[in-house]
Amino acid sequence: MNFPFTSHSLSRMNFTWQAYLQSRNAVIQDGRVVNYGNSAAELETVRSATVLADLSHFGLIHFTGEDAQSFLQGQLTCDVRKIDTAADRSTALYGGYCNPKGRMLASFLIWHLVFPGANGYVMQLPAALRAAIQKRLSMFVLRAKVGLSDSSDAWIRIGVAGSHAHALVREILGTAPVSHLEVIHAQQGSVIRLGQDRFELVIAPAYAPVVWERLSKDAMPVGAPCWDWLEIKAGVPVITTATQEHFVPQMVNLEALGGVSFQKGCYPGQEIVARTEYLGKIKRRMVLANIPVPASSTITPVAAGDELFSTDMGEQSSGTVVNAAPAPGGGFDVLAVTQTNSIEAGKIFWRSLSGPQLEIMPLPYLANA
Repeated sequence: MNFPFTSHSLSRMNFTWQAYLQSRNAVIQDGRVVNYGNSAAELETVRSATVLADLSHFGLIHFTGEDAQSFLQGQLTCDVRKIDTAADRSTALYGGYCNPKGRMLASFLIWHLVFPGANGYVMQLPAALRAAIQKRLSMFVLRAKVGLSDSSDAWIRIGVAGSHAHALVREILGTAPVSHLEVIHAQQGSVIRLGQDRFELVIAPAYAPVVWERLSKDAMPVGAPCWDWLEIKAGVPVITTATQEHFVPQMVNLEALGGVSFQKGCYPGQEIVARTEYLGKIKRRMVLANIPVPASSTITPVAAGDELFSTDMGEQSSGTVVNAAPAPGGGFDVLAVTQTNSIEAGKIFWRSLSGPQLEIMPLPYLANA
C-alpha cells in the first residue's frame, strides 16, 4: 500500500474524518470519540485483544525553520538534539514545558517530520491545551527563524495496541519500528512505537479511511477512554487543564520516561527542576493505582485534579489525581501524585479520609525515590 503525501484543506479534512468515524458508529463528544456503541465491551477487549483508536483529541504544533531545534532546546525539558532527523526515521521523546517556577504547563510527545512540505518538529499534546501553549511559545520566538502552526488537522493519528499490533502495522506500512519511541517514515505516513505492543500511526487524511478499514478487520475500534487506560497503565502522565502548574517534572516521573535532561542548557524552570533533582529525595511522586469506585450514576467519576487524602496527613490533602480512566477490572485506574510518606504508609483515599482507598500497583518502569 503506497500512498504519496498530499496536502489538503485542513478544516474540510477534519470534518470528513469525523463524518467517516460517525459512519462507523463512533459517538463523538467535544472532538473526542467516546465509544462505538458499547463502552463495556470495548473496555473488556482492550486488555485481551488488539484494538485501534482515533487520537484526534490530541493536538499538534508544527515547528519549522532553521532555528527550530535551538529554539525548542531552550524551551523544553527534554534534549531535542537527541531526536534523529534522518530521511527515513526519527526518535520521539516525551517532554515537558514549564513555567519559570518549574511547574508543568504541558506534557507532550515530540518527533521530527521529513515529508515534502512538512519538515520540522511536531509536538503532540491534549487538544484543549494546544492553542494556549502555541501562543505562549510564540511569545519567545523573538528574532529566531522559527515558525509555529497548528497542524492538528493535517494528519490523522490512529493508535493501535495489542498482541497483533506489530504485525498489522508492518503489513499496512511495509515496516514497523522495533525500538522504544522509534519513528519510521513511509510514503503513507509515520509510525511511532510507544511500547512493546502499542503504536501510533500518523497518516495523511486522504488515506486514513483505507488504513482504518484494513486495521478494523483485525482490531476492534475503541473509544478514547480505552486509549487513556493504556497510557495510564504505561505510566505516561498527560497534563490537562485541571493539573497545569501543579507538578514539577520529577513528580510525574518524567525523568524516568527520558523526558528531562540534566545536562542540557537553560529552559524555563530549569533551575528549580535541577535543584529538585540534586538536593535530596523528592517529597511527592506519581503512582499507578486503582480506585474502587462502583459503576453508578450516583457517584461522580474519578477525574484529573481530584484530591487525595491519607491517614498520615489528616485533613490536609496529600495528593492529586493526574489522569483517570475506567478500568476493565472495575473502578478507575489512575496516575496520581502523592506524598512519598503516604505511599509508604499505604493508606491513601479518594476525595476524603472516608472515601475509597487506593490500591497501589507497580509501574512498568523504575522511578527514583
